[in-house]
Amino acid sequence: MKKNTDEKNQNTNDLNRRDFLKRVGYASAVALAAGGLGLTLYDPKGPAPGESQKALTGLGDFAVRPAAAGQPTMAIVHGSDRKVMVERGIKALGGMETFIQKGDRVLIKVNAAFATPASLGATTHPDTLAAVAGLCFKSGAAQVAVTDNPINNPDSCFEITGLAGAARARGARIIAPRADLFAPLSLLGGKLLQNWPVLAGVFAGVTKVIVVSPVKDHQRAGASMTLKNFYGFLGGRRNVFHQDINGIITELSQMLKPTLCVLDGTVSMMTNGPTGGSLSDLKDTGTLVVSIDPVAADAVGVELLGRTLDDVPYITMASKAGAGQADYHRLNPVTIDTKA
Repeated sequence: MKKNTDEKNQNTNDLNRRDFLKRVGYASAVALAAGGLGLTLYDPKGPAPGESQKALTGLGDFAVRPAAAGQPTMAIVHGSDRKVMVERGIKALGGMETFIQKGDRVLIKVNAAFATPASLGATTHPDTLAAVAGLCFKSGAAQVAVTDNPINNPDSCFEITGLAGAARARGARIIAPRADLFAPLSLLGGKLLQNWPVLAGVFAGVTKVIVVSPVKDHQRAGASMTLKNFYGFLGGRRNVFHQDINGIITELSQMLKPTLCVLDGTVSMMTNGPTGGSLSDLKDTGTLVVSIDPVAADAVGVELLGRTLDDVPYITMASKAGAGQADYHRLNPVTIDTKA
């Protein structure tokens, strides 16, 4: 009995990696057997797949390779008007028609984690979402959907952040998380993502995926940008992964290859992330990145936060795992000043 009591009182910060992985596996098993689904960070339940349901190995490769040699694959745009910056950045990569064609069904992954107004910088800015969605429809997209699995109540998060309003204004629809949209995923070669519930149902019929993220500080990860935004595809008790935050984000980078990434550092959250809560946490950094490479985009974001790749280990780890290029200069990014 004493042994059991000691185990229950053990501080999780003292867990070695083997014990941690065992606990993750146990959490997954509980999630899959519990008969329900956790939609928020703290819900202990996961999906209950049937006997014949096979775990996914990933969420898909939606990347679009450059059609012509020498075509830019990354643009770093300076300015303050998000709409103009998005338009100029995407134009520099050949225009949205390079990525979205007539009939495409587009999924936009935003960061809608918290029920806070856009002015606090904790979530994707609605102006950025509106600009991206508008260009998708202009290029002939048949459908544009917007999704995330927020930490707070999903409906409140999408409304209070202004993302629901921005989506409606452009004719896009919000897909909030619900039980039947989750399925288990086991990443090939993964140690953490094994039989873990992911928001797979939102990908039904999807042909292109765009990730639109803010630049902000993160207490555990060092920074929350494009790759950290993938965290919003996880269900279940995903906070268990905080014990190996760099490991889980690296695995998430293997789970999905997006079509395009838009990283919004027009205003960046420099401190007290990921929630912030005060305008004093923010700084005008006047930069927006458009890239086909999520790792490279985040490498630029790190600089906006005044940090180095050593401060945010998962970026280099994801690069070594083949998710992208940590040395973004190798992509020869186009630099644009929208105020010029």
